[in-house]
Amino acid sequence: MAAPILEVDIEHPQPRHVARAVEVLSRGGVIAYPTDTYYGLGCDLFSKKAIERLYQLKGRDKKKPMSFLCPDLSDVAKYAHVSNFAYRTMKGLTPGAFTFILEATRVVPEMMMSKQKQVGIRVPDAPLARALAAGLGHPLITTSAHDEEGEPLIDAKGIKEKLGHGLELILDGGVTLMEPSTVVSLIGDSLEVLRQGKGRLDA
Repeated sequence: MAAPILEVDIEHPQPRHVARAVEVLSRGGVIAYPTDTYYGLGCDLFSKKAIERLYQLKGRDKKKPMSFLCPDLSDVAKYAHVSNFAYRTMKGLTPGAFTFILEATRVVPEMMMSKQKQVGIRVPDAPLARALAAGLGHPLITTSAHDEEGEPLIDAKGIKEKLGHGLELILDGGVTLMEPSTVVSLIGDSLEVLRQGKGRLDA
């Protein structure tokens, strides 16, 4: 059965919709949800089964770890080593359309780290996505929703059509803009833009 669609307000998410999505996530479900960039596919960072299902749904190589998002900058230090430099940099850029590459702590599941023991972490400018992670009490895996040709899926209807068979719930926040996050490495206390996306570093 294809996943049900729930219409949500992305700026002021309805608590009952957030609670329903959190309930799905906490029992190992996979959902689609809007972020400040693409629609994301997500599950609980600590649900190995859900992560494996997500890799299968995406047709993604398991050697390529997915990023995850935290509800707040203060949560990041649990999952990554945050130096003063990294903290100051992130403080100026969060919440925002950035993925930060940092060294992982031992708390992070092995399959979510690169060979170099690094992770990609987001604190998105997306109240709904942050509310989901806050409600879950764990970071939320975030990987963009694509069709089999690799084209981003920009609305709930398209996601249901292409990926609904592998999802428990789709949160509909309208049509999203098609731009990925900007990937910034903060390894070794230097800032390097690995992919320019929606997030701007002009400031």
